[in-house]
Amino acid sequence: MSDTNSEYDAIFVGGGVIGLASAWAAAKRGARVCVLERDRPAAGATGVAAGMLAPAGEASWGEDALVSLNLESLDRWPVFAEALEAASEIEIGFAQSGALHVALDRDEAESLRRRYELHRKLGLESEWLTGGACRKLEPGLATGVRGGAHVPGEASVDPRRVVAALLAALERAEAPVHAGIEVTSAERSEGTWRLKTDDHRAFAAPALVLAAGCWSGQLDWIPPDSRPPVRPVQGEIVTLRGPAETPVCERIVSGDRVYLVPRADGRLIVGATVEEKGFDTTVTAGGVHELLREAYRVIPEIAELELVETTAGLRPGSPDNAPLIGTGGTDGVLVATGHFRNGVLQAPLTADCIAALLAGDDPSIDLTPFSPQRFADRPAEPAVEVA
Repeated sequence: MSDTNSEYDAIFVGGGVIGLASAWAAAKRGARVCVLERDRPAAGATGVAAGMLAPAGEASWGEDALVSLNLESLDRWPVFAEALEAASEIEIGFAQSGALHVALDRDEAESLRRRYELHRKLGLESEWLTGGACRKLEPGLATGVRGGAHVPGEASVDPRRVVAALLAALERAEAPVHAGIEVTSAERSEGTWRLKTDDHRAFAAPALVLAAGCWSGQLDWIPPDSRPPVRPVQGEIVTLRGPAETPVCERIVSGDRVYLVPRADGRLIVGATVEEKGFDTTVTAGGVHELLREAYRVIPEIAELELVETTAGLRPGSPDNAPLIGTGGTDGVLVATGHFRNGVLQAPLTADCIAALLAGDDPSIDLTPFSPQRFADRPAEPAVEVA
């Protein structure tokens, strides 16, 4: 889309699912917005995400606020998906098929049983099943499955289709997305942010939303007080494909060290490694081997599937692995990053909160546990140059 106006109500920096969803939510409220993306939309974590909408699978001890955030966002996904498909006329692969978390030996069963007890303590809908009952739900499971936790309310979506739909919805809302341009400088005067880009364009808005994923802390044109302490956490993922009419599994299946997410078109997403390797997106033989080995332990039939794609992306991790949503340390700056492994899951709720803040309204949930100000005393991360 050609840009005929460089003055907006808000400029969103970052074209992943968080930035695009938040921009769309603001545009629906009547705000004039644009998105600036240094690469291409979904070039970061979104483009290699499996699309699991699985709060129970991510639940951990001592993270009650984060679990509540994930559950609230999952509750919003059906309405979000319906509205996005209507606005874009693009089907996004939203499927509420549930998840089955399985254990393959005694140690895994004991660990999963403790996690199941946590599910119950947190009020999550979860049912403990014997190995035989697990195989009745998913006949392709390995015969060695000892037991599992069935969580019927969990869902999945195709993140790449979500991004395509968000781009179409933004275009229809006359909210331009500028890809392949990088901000080179920014200054704030008289209540307005003025940004210049490497293609010699200028953009102005009273509000700036920082949604650049793991790069958010590396932008040297952002004042240090608003530079969030996020880091890249690499994840490799494998895409397989088989006959759509006879999938190897019908729901998300998660083992101790791997998860498998089926798509309606026969693809199977296998993920994901978790490594602290800086800004390295190299796909390694070891990472792919680990994923395929663990997937084979869970569902042996994956050995017969076509290997379609191997990719690696960088998740934005925060010091406590919870997102940063809210006002930054500088006037006119909002932050929406640090979503780690749950960016797709948390997108609808994050978008609603950012749009509310931009409109001067109170968010629908208490953002105190996720305020960027909780890291106010932490030094800004140094900017780095990466080829």
